[in-house]
Amino acid sequence: DFARTELLPGVIERDEKQIFPAEQVRKMGELGFLGMMVDPKYNGGGMDTISYVLAMEEISKIDASASVVMSVNNSLVCWGLEKFGTEQQKEKYLKRLATGEIIGAFCLSEPEAGSDATSQRTTAVDKGDHYLLNGTKNWITNGNSASVYIVMAQTDPDKKHKGINALIVEKDMEGFTVGPKENKLGIRGSDTHSLMFSDVKVPKENRIGEDGFGFTFAMNTLNGGRIGIASQALGIASGAYELALEYSKQRKAFGVEIAKHQAIQFKLADMATQIEAARMLCLKSAWLKDQKQDFSEAGAKAKLYASQVAMDTTVEAVQIHGGYGYVKEYHVERLMRDAKITQIYEGTSEIQKIVIARSLLK
Repeated sequence: DFARTELLPGVIERDEKQIFPAEQVRKMGELGFLGMMVDPKYNGGGMDTISYVLAMEEISKIDASASVVMSVNNSLVCWGLEKFGTEQQKEKYLKRLATGEIIGAFCLSEPEAGSDATSQRTTAVDKGDHYLLNGTKNWITNGNSASVYIVMAQTDPDKKHKGINALIVEKDMEGFTVGPKENKLGIRGSDTHSLMFSDVKVPKENRIGEDGFGFTFAMNTLNGGRIGIASQALGIASGAYELALEYSKQRKAFGVEIAKHQAIQFKLADMATQIEAARMLCLKSAWLKDQKQDFSEAGAKAKLYASQVAMDTTVEAVQIHGGYGYVKEYHVERLMRDAKITQIYEGTSEIQKIVIARSLLK
C-alpha cells in the first residue's frame, strides 16, 4: 500500500530529474521500514529477515531508488552496528538510524578498490586517542543524505587485510567533503556520491570492533547485504512481470489480446517461473540467516540468480510492451535500467560466483 500510494506518484519525475525521495524515505522511517530487523530496545521493528525480504520486494516493484536506501540502512548499517558495535555506539547511532531520524551509508568501494576490498587506499593513521582519516570513497549510496558513514580504512598496510578498520564518521566532521552526485543509468533517484576525507579526526570510540577487525566486519556485513539486493532484484523483476501480464491482457494484435498468442504466453511462463525460483532462493537465504546458520553461499546464489532474472524479465517486459515499453510512462524501461545495477553492487555477478565456488570447494 505504501509503495502504491506514496512511491508510485512522482516516481517517473524523480527518475528523470534525479530527485532523492526525501519525503518518502522519511515516511518509510516512520513506518519502520528502515530498521526492520533491529531489536525493539534500539527502536527497531524486531522482525526477521524473511519479513525484510517480503517488504523489500514490494517496495522495489515500484521504486528501486527508495528500496536501495532501505537496503543499505537495514542490511549494511543497522545490522553491522547492532551485531558488532559497542553499547555506546548503539545508543548514539543505532537508535536514530532504526527510526529513520537519520540514515546511514556504507563506505567500502574506492577508485581502485571496489570488489577487491583488501586493497584499501583510504588510510586511518593511529594518533593515540583518534584516527586521522584520509582518502576517497566511490559509488556511495546515500552519499549526501546520510548523517552517519561506516568507513573502511587501512591502518597498518604491513598487515594487509588484517590492518583494516571500520570507523563511524559523522557528516559534520571537519575535513569530510561530499563530491558531486553521479549521473547514473538507473536508480537515478538514489543519492550516489564520491566522498573525500582530508585529515578527518575520528575518535577511537568510533572504531567498530577490535583493531584490525574492519575487513571481517565488511565481509560479514556484505553477506547480509546480498540478501537485500537479491530482494531488490526480485522486486524489480516481479514489478516488470506484473506490468507485462496486465498489458498483455489489454493490448490487441491480429484481432485478439496479445496474451492469447502463444509467443507471449511462453514469455510470461518463463518470467513467472524464474521469478518464483528467485523468490525461493531469497527466502531460503533469509531463513538460514534467521536460523543463525551459514547463509553466505545461499545469499550469493540468491543475489546472482535474482539479478539475472531481473535483467531477463525487464528486457522481456519491454519487448511485450513493444514500442510503448520504450517510453517512460509505462514504467518498464525504467525498471530495465534499474535492474542492471543489481548485477554490479554488493559485488558483481562474477564475485558471487567466486563466493559460491569457494563454498563448494572448501
